[in-house]
Amino acid sequence: MRRAVCPGSFDPITNGHLDIIERASKLYDVVHVAVLINKNKQGLFSIEERIELIEETTASYGNIEVESHHGLLVDFCRARGIPAIVKGLRAVSDFDYELQMAQMNRGLTGVETLFVPTSPTYSFLSSTLVKEVASYGGDVSHLIPQAVHQRLADRIAERAAQ
Repeated sequence: MRRAVCPGSFDPITNGHLDIIERASKLYDVVHVAVLINKNKQGLFSIEERIELIEETTASYGNIEVESHHGLLVDFCRARGIPAIVKGLRAVSDFDYELQMAQMNRGLTGVETLFVPTSPTYSFLSSTLVKEVASYGGDVSHLIPQAVHQRLADRIAERAAQ
């Protein structure tokens, strides 16, 4: 069985993330989406909420498993017998960082990293930008799935009311 992992923080999942996950799902029998936990960052959505949103938005793919992970991604891969990491690249600047990570991961455990160029439609897109634009009332509905858009709007309204 061919398996790969698509890692990220997914706070929240965007159409750019979905583009990469969907494309990976056509190449692999099972795609694990690893929601990476960074204790140094305070997310807008909890890990559980992120997992729920990813499961909801990828349900139609039929071969996605979503889990959280704290620690080295290669440990996640080793524990599940996953030989490949699939990463989307938006720009050359992404490649500089991701190449170092790919070389380190391969050196540590032999896990390969496959780079998928992001569709031009999403080359500028990041969760951080989506949250920032939405927090100022900008329309991000075309950048994230509808279910995510509603949850994002609700969360921003909750925070504004505090």
